[in-house]
Formats: sequence, C-alpha cells, structure tokens
Amino acid sequence: MERRCFVGFDTSNYTTSVAVVNYEGEIIANLKAPLPVAPGARGLRQSDAVFAHVKNLPELCDELKEILSEYEPVAVGVSSRPRSVEGSYMPCFLSGEVAAHSFAAARALPIYEFSHQDGHVEAAYHSSGADLEGDFAAFHVSGGTTEILYVKRQDDGFSVELIGGTEDLNAGQSIDRAGVMMGMKFPCGAAMDRLADENRAKLPPIKISVKGLSCNLSGAENLASKLWQETQDTRIVSAFVFEYVAKTIKKLTDNLRELYPKIPVIYAGGVMSSNYIRLRLEEQGVYFARPELSADNAAGIALLCRKKHLNER
Repeated sequence: MERRCFVGFDTSNYTTSVAVVNYEGEIIANLKAPLPVAPGARGLRQSDAVFAHVKNLPELCDELKEILSEYEPVAVGVSSRPRSVEGSYMPCFLSGEVAAHSFAAARALPIYEFSHQDGHVEAAYHSSGADLEGDFAAFHVSGGTTEILYVKRQDDGFSVELIGGTEDLNAGQSIDRAGVMMGMKFPCGAAMDRLADENRAKLPPIKISVKGLSCNLSGAENLASKLWQETQDTRIVSAFVFEYVAKTIKKLTDNLRELYPKIPVIYAGGVMSSNYIRLRLEEQGVYFARPELSADNAAGIALLCRKKHLNER
C-alpha cells in the first residue's frame, strides 16, 4: 500500500476541519467540528471563533493521529486567508495556521498556504465529476461569500478572477437571518432546506434584483419577515427564501452564459449543498460538489497541497 499522504487544515468562521488525501489524490479523511453558536445569535465574533477552533483542534488532531497510523504525511496545507487577494484576512484562520505549522515543524515537512475560497473551488471541482481541460466559472455561495469567479487551471492548482457577486448580503446570511427570526438554531441552512422541500403551499410572487453579474439579496430578509408575520409557517418561509436565492443564482448563471457562451459552471460553498436549490439549477454544463464537500472542509486544501507539492518535485 502507498503510505504517503497530504494533510490539510481549515478554520473558517463556521467549522474546524482537518483532512487527509493519499498520494493518488483520493480523500482518506474529511474531519469536521462545527463552531458552537448561542441560541438567537446570527454568527460568531472573530475572538469567539478563534477560541472555538482552539478547543476543537485537539480532538480533531487526536482523530488525525489514528488515521495517520497507517500513512506517512509528506506535506501540509492550510487556509491562511479568506480569498487570494491582497489584504484578505480573518483572525479565525490564525488558529489553523498555528496548528498546521506546528504539525509540519514537528515532522520537518513543507507547508503550503492557500485561501479558504481556493479550497472550496478545488473540493467542488474534485467531487463534481467534471472533466474540464480549459477555463471554467465557479460560484462560491456561502454565509460569508456570494461571488462569481473566472477560474484558470494551472499545474499546481488555479488562478481566480472575481467577475461578479452580491452587492449587499450573502446568500447564506439571508438564509440564516430568516432561520434565526423563526427561532431556529444557527446555522439554519440544513434545517431550512428540509423544510423547504416539505412545503406544498403556493409561494408569493418573487421579484429578484440582478443586474449583469451583480445581485442584491437583502430584499429576501425583509420579504421573509413579512411572510413569517402573516403565516407563522416555517415551511413556506424556508421555501420562499431558498426560491429567492435559487432564482437569483439562476439569473446570474444565465447572464454569465451570455458573456461566456458554453463555459462550464461549478457551484461551490455551503449554500450549494441545498437539495432545494440544486433541483432548480441542474442543467447541461453545470456541476455540483458532493454536499459534504460543498460545505466548509479541509479536503480542498489537502488536494491543493498535493498538487503544489507534486508540481514542485
């Protein structure tokens, strides 16, 4: 058995993640621990997120130790920033950096730093089943990001250019704010996705706000609040919010195709693990990550680490 492997760390504002990829590029482990959020809260302060990661990492590293009893790490990857642009920074990623650098230093291993967003795109590309040789577009849709990226593949990964996205709230924020308003536990996406699938009531008319490759999503929160006051029905409100997001992404995708005809599109990010949204977007030339690799994960970072390391040999 080939024992060599690559280890990835990711500490986002929602999840602590550690992953292992073998030398052939197969995901051996994708370990996760959510960050706890107080009832009624709509997220975490960065100081609280850092503390939560510090508490989660020892337990995940103990699980990692068991997995690595059968493998030999040869390089380590870590997400050190939200996006691959100058000035991109969030304190929560420092937790993963400390853990990854300590892990690598103790074993005298090379370490590679990537952005959280690049990890999402790589994980989505890897698990989507897409066989793409040229450029593609990626939607990164989550609680912290709603962006459209033009992606150029390279031997050691890819480069991305931001070409569109939200001008106010992110899609995940719209979903979570509606969920917390209805008394649900943050993050609310998975529970609301199930409720949306169960809804059989007719939705009120939805007028989205999209211009070119830009959108506004804040209107969903206000309309969902009004619908909740009128109905007190978690199913119809959940379906309304997810329908609003789905229609927005569909229109952005249509506008993208007008600018870049036939370009393959990959959807990444936690919001894109929604079954409700996926059913409304499936079409030729569109690819989805597996749900567990759409939400925050370190598998994409481990995969990028492998590519970077092998390219440098």
